[in-house]
Amino acid sequence: MASSFSYPELFLAGFIFTLPFLYEKSNVFRYYLKFFLYYSYVLITCTVLLPVVFFYPRDVTNLIVASRFCRYASRIVGIEWELRGLEHWDNEQCYIVISNHQSSLDILGSMFEMWPRMKRCTVVAKRPLMFAGAFGFGAWLSGLVFIDRLKTDKARRLMKQATDRVIREKTKLWIFPEGARYNNGNIQPFKKGAFYLAIDAQVPIMPVVFSQYYFLDNETKTFEPGKVVITTLPPIPTKGMTRNDLESLSDMARQKMIEVFNDSSKDLVKQKKIAI
Repeated sequence: MASSFSYPELFLAGFIFTLPFLYEKSNVFRYYLKFFLYYSYVLITCTVLLPVVFFYPRDVTNLIVASRFCRYASRIVGIEWELRGLEHWDNEQCYIVISNHQSSLDILGSMFEMWPRMKRCTVVAKRPLMFAGAFGFGAWLSGLVFIDRLKTDKARRLMKQATDRVIREKTKLWIFPEGARYNNGNIQPFKKGAFYLAIDAQVPIMPVVFSQYYFLDNETKTFEPGKVVITTLPPIPTKGMTRNDLESLSDMARQKMIEVFNDSSKDLVKQKKIAI
């Protein structure tokens, strides 16, 4: 009797049956699968929501709508978020928000967990993200500021325009002052752009700290379930400061963030050991 299954169908069935085994036994497979599911879920969700946000172009509150749906990606990849210091947020106050940057997973914490609590906030992002399909278009419609760091003068103009909007609309501008992602257990030296903007506009700096992603290792391709603490520190006023205070402001903010980063990361390690 001829087989009722074709070779492609048999191959597909065999592949599906091996998925649980690969997921359980292979760190590399689990690493790439989780990122694939994360990006796919966000991309599909953004595509579905485009008709909604299209009617309110460049409105930062579109991000609140997106966050209500995209935040479920955290469950898919197995990340739990704990938010501390929420009492420091004043939704009627504008801030220059700065945070450490460890992975593209930061978007899950900053945009999808924090946004509903901040109400009005936008982000400074790298220009290439603007061309990331529905995600990039949706992000642009939601008021994200895309800059090309190679075009310094244009980037400065865009940042200045974004800051003017922050003041005018009493919103918040989120910047990653390290400039690139570093998941190595340290907070790298800060670039000065965020502090120039805060001093020139006399807007407070709001530091936000993500604890270390102990469950993620890009070198060994490890991506396990884990927990992240996001701590909002008290705002640092800049009223009366000049550009002569730029270095001291940057150093003070970074030092405070390093202390919280170390403490919150140690707390998670202790919790993990107790759980084991």
